[in-house]
Amino acid sequence: MAKLTLKDLEARVGQEVGLSPWLEMTQDRINAFAECTEDRQWIHVDEKRARRGPLKSTVAHGYLLVSLLAHFNLENEIFQQKFRMAINYGLDRVRFLHPVRPGERIRNRAVLKKVEKDGLRKVLVTVENTIEIENRTKPALVAEALALIYL
Repeated sequence: MAKLTLKDLEARVGQEVGLSPWLEMTQDRINAFAECTEDRQWIHVDEKRARRGPLKSTVAHGYLLVSLLAHFNLENEIFQQKFRMAINYGLDRVRFLHPVRPGERIRNRAVLKKVEKDGLRKVLVTVENTIEIENRTKPALVAEALALIYL
């Protein structure tokens, strides 16, 4: 495992740094998220009612997709390098563009958008994430995630 440097990061700006494996969205995952967050709105958990609704199915919570960014980004090239620590710093420009139904598979495409030095041994990186849905042209989510990396 190589040691991550500011120079390495700056050289990768504008480039794809990760394409995660496909992950199946299941009703069990949606239900578990609903329990954890107390968000049991019928469009997520009531399969019978949702079939009669405008989306014709239950759908994953938008915030469930956001929460999966941490999992997906652990797979990208930046976070596979050696450094002291990284912490979530925030999100910018989050958009939910297409619903994700149970049984559909999603993956994340990560592009390094920006690198900013933050003190002597810290770097703030901005990664644009696009959660794609298999066999669909429109993505489920686009969001910029910010991480503070301690080199």
